[in-house]
Amino acid sequence: MAKLNVAPTKSNLLAIKEQLAVSTNGYELLEEKREILVRELMHLVEKVKLLEKDIDKVVAQAYPAFKRMLMVDGADQIERISHGIHYDFDMTEKRVTIGGMGFSSMDVVMPKQELFYSFMGTDANTDATINKFFELLSLLTQMAAIRTIVWRLAEEVKKTQRRVNALDKMIIPQAQETIQYIESVLEERERENVFVLKALKKKNNKK
Repeated sequence: MAKLNVAPTKSNLLAIKEQLAVSTNGYELLEEKREILVRELMHLVEKVKLLEKDIDKVVAQAYPAFKRMLMVDGADQIERISHGIHYDFDMTEKRVTIGGMGFSSMDVVMPKQELFYSFMGTDANTDATINKFFELLSLLTQMAAIRTIVWRLAEEVKKTQRRVNALDKMIIPQAQETIQYIESVLEERERENVFVLKALKKKNNKK
């Protein structure tokens, strides 16, 4: 690691020591922040995995039910039912605080499930199919909200890791090497000054 290009003076030595102290403190804080963010990220990833299992389970039930509905009711009847179903979803932006940092996500309020069609021309499988797809929609909105946070949190972890690496691999070692260089130069100058003073004293004593 190349040292900083500064003159080996006492004032520069003090300035770089102060810079090193700030960088070391910053490194410790960033490393702590990174660990917190990683823990939170892993926690959210586990939530995503559980949601994925629930979604797979509901999909495995919903689509076979839809196929049965298609066979029993026919495509025309399903289309008529679908035209009658209408829900309004309340979607708002929300702020989530993780590790002392705010992240934007979305909050989807699921509407109350209603019966938009007549019992005539439908059966229990129709209700079961619609219920399963409503449940699937609810899970998908939860997944979307969590994944939005996961993506942004993962990006923040990457940024923090880059800063930690820069401090650990470049800025701190560079400051340490510069301090060693300046101290060695100043010590050498001090020895030379002592040698000169001794020589002058010796010379004066002879006179």
